[in-house]
Amino acid sequence: MSAFKLAAAQYDIGFFSAWEDFANKLTNWVAEATQQGAELLVFPEYGSMELASLFGEEVCSDLQRQIHAMQTLLPKWLDLHAALAKCHNVMILASSFPTLQGGNCFVNRANLFGPEGVIDFQDKLMMTRFENEQWHISSGDQIKVIDTDLGRLGIHICYDSEFPMIARQQVAAGADLLLVPSCTDTQAGFHRVRIGCQARALENQCYVVQSPTIGNASWSEAVDVNMGRASVYTPVDYGFPDNGILVQGGNADAGWVFATLDLAEIASIRQHGQVFNHRDWPKQFALRGPM
Repeated sequence: MSAFKLAAAQYDIGFFSAWEDFANKLTNWVAEATQQGAELLVFPEYGSMELASLFGEEVCSDLQRQIHAMQTLLPKWLDLHAALAKCHNVMILASSFPTLQGGNCFVNRANLFGPEGVIDFQDKLMMTRFENEQWHISSGDQIKVIDTDLGRLGIHICYDSEFPMIARQQVAAGADLLLVPSCTDTQAGFHRVRIGCQARALENQCYVVQSPTIGNASWSEAVDVNMGRASVYTPVDYGFPDNGILVQGGNADAGWVFATLDLAEIASIRQHGQVFNHRDWPKQFALRGPM
């Protein structure tokens, strides 16, 4: 399959009094996307932090207590996503979840689900200052490419998108689509990720999809302010938008942004484009440096 419909979430952080409230929210989001024909659903970085609202004010106000408490919900959270992917026969990139790896080591993990369950996961590789200095989230150490029924893809969790060699290794391994769940609390942060995404789409002549958290959650020490726009970025070449933005959401409204992607167009533009960024990438390493 080369062409399919994708849905990128512009996702608001909720507050829940019971697990069932969250389950209903997620179920409704997935149902809405699939009713529009989406076959791949992309949720943002740290959207899972809304689950901390279930543990009360003392936990919500403490970064470490939040992520420890959330581990008790991880099995149910995984099962719910797996059930929804199976029910609707779709793939779901779930919101990234701080995941305990033993001892007191947490990673920021994005799980990709299909109708048969978890397909694979990607741990965040490059950590922000907040994650390093305040939250003490550890980095992953493996760049993955994931084979799916829709094609081969890579996942960049927010800050990862700002480092070109991560994407290049995925594209060199056959990925034509990069998924970027993000969580940023300023317009500058959103635009840093957006610029990174567009640069990766330009360099590699591939699709890049960004899904952000949005809105305010004053109760949360982790995701209190959220800014961004769900967007799909493309090569800047024949047949693609002049600004490299296929679709984008508004500034404030929660909801899905839909796009139909044709991965055959990626192969075509790399062969017949106005420029050959993908093909010419190795040439830069043969150039002599400044004297």
